[in-house]
Amino acid sequence: MPLAKMLNIRPGVTAVIGSGGKTTLLWTLGTELAEAGSRVLLCTTTKIYPFFGLPCVHDRAELDALVSSRLLCAGTPLEHGKLTALEVPMADLAARFDYVLVEADGSARLPLKAHASHEPVIPPESNQTICVVGISGFGRPIREASHRPERFAALAGTGTEDAATPENTARVLLAEALADRYFFNQADTPERWEWALRCGERLPWPWAGGALQKDLYFDGNRP
Repeated sequence: MPLAKMLNIRPGVTAVIGSGGKTTLLWTLGTELAEAGSRVLLCTTTKIYPFFGLPCVHDRAELDALVSSRLLCAGTPLEHGKLTALEVPMADLAARFDYVLVEADGSARLPLKAHASHEPVIPPESNQTICVVGISGFGRPIREASHRPERFAALAGTGTEDAATPENTARVLLAEALADRYFFNQADTPERWEWALRCGERLPWPWAGGALQKDLYFDGNRP
């Protein structure tokens, strides 16, 4: 099953939050949808690096010039090569593209995350929010595996020196309740897939798992 169908990606704006594979998920979904004939924009409300080999527009004029492209990246350049939000209203972008996939969170390249009060930055036009969870964080001390570890530990009911587990991560996800659907990434071994199952079965929301960099995807068998 295509990943976009498994995650029920609908036309319009989809926000991607969490940790452990957000950018890769945007790239994977964007490529898949574009190859199926849709026009797709990858962008951010926070900060991302440009997608290697993908045309990237920095303002409205460049957006107009590449109006026929199937897959584009968009953002305002920052120092150190990153991009922030394009200075074009999200509603305008949604009117131009079949799908707008938005990285709406940061995680300092760590596999797990808890959110501060100002996070994530989900655009109001979004019709779905997907939260990515990096399975590689399980079994490691929370202080090493999680962005904002003190917040994570508080929600999990543990200390920052305790290991992140499927069970205490599920407590964090339940407490935050930020997404409509969850994707457990980096589940590339039987043990890691079992961890994904143990975490996902504790959630009331639909979920899937797999390993984005290996093109492996598994439905969580929830409606």
